Amino acid sequence: MTRQKSFLNETRTLYLVATPIGNISDITIRALELLKSVDIIYCEDKRNSLKLLTHYNIKVPLKSYHEFNKEKASKTIIEDFNKYQKIALISDAGTPVISDPGYELVKILIEKEFNIVSIPGASAFLSALIVSGLETKPFIYYGFLSEKETKRKSELENLRYQKMTLIFYEAPHRLKKTLTAILEVLGNRQIVIARELTKKFEEIIRGTANELLMIEEDLKGEIVLVVEGNKDLPDFSAITIEEHVKSFIKDGLTKNEAIKKVAQERNIPKNEVYKKCLNKDN
Repeated sequence: MTRQKSFLNETRTLYLVATPIGNISDITIRALELLKSVDIIYCEDKRNSLKLLTHYNIKVPLKSYHEFNKEKASKTIIEDFNKYQKIALISDAGTPVISDPGYELVKILIEKEFNIVSIPGASAFLSALIVSGLETKPFIYYGFLSEKETKRKSELENLRYQKMTLIFYEAPHRLKKTLTAILEVLGNRQIVIARELTKKFEEIIRGTANELLMIEEDLKGEIVLVVEGNKDLPDFSAITIEEHVKSFIKDGLTKNEAIKKVAQERNIPKNEVYKKCLNKDN
């Protein structure tokens, strides 16, 4: 167990600072003050971050930390902490570590007993959720689905029986493929496309999967998909878990396949189903 009193010690600190997701004004006063006070700022793309820092007259040195150099950059950050007390990590847009590299770095620094402090601010998926009109709690933030069609459908299959609202990020060129996969796997659910959030051409499109697939033009910009949770979950109260598993085995599935399927349909951990079957076998 560890306990971090973030502002009551002199421990070296990594600040995770949220930046605007589109509108450059969407940054907190605290974030600006913090960025001006740190020794170094690590960012995804120096060109993007420099625009923000220049706009607010922040003249702190920039270094790169992104998906393709994260292992090397993590070592550099640790070395920098031998010289400096305060380092900030920002992403190109929004809250760092969410759908951006940084988790591994945070984990390493926690193990080294450094402070990790969040400076909150803009978040695209939360902005999309609260304007969606769909249930805001509970929800699952998933991030990007796989680029590969087979894996993408498998990921959606694992989410099929979730009652919670589902939130995905998506690239414009993959949007129709993802909507098609959602329709095929999850059914014709209510979906909200939130694109270009906070920017001049912000657009919120609400409709069913079928309706959204009828949009002829290619939608551009940063896209968040908010998908209605499963509202048609079957009632399994009349059948035990063991009987449920046996019914799938009779249909030709292996025992492991049947256990996985039952866990998905009942929205319970696979391990719970396995234990029930194990106890029954014994």
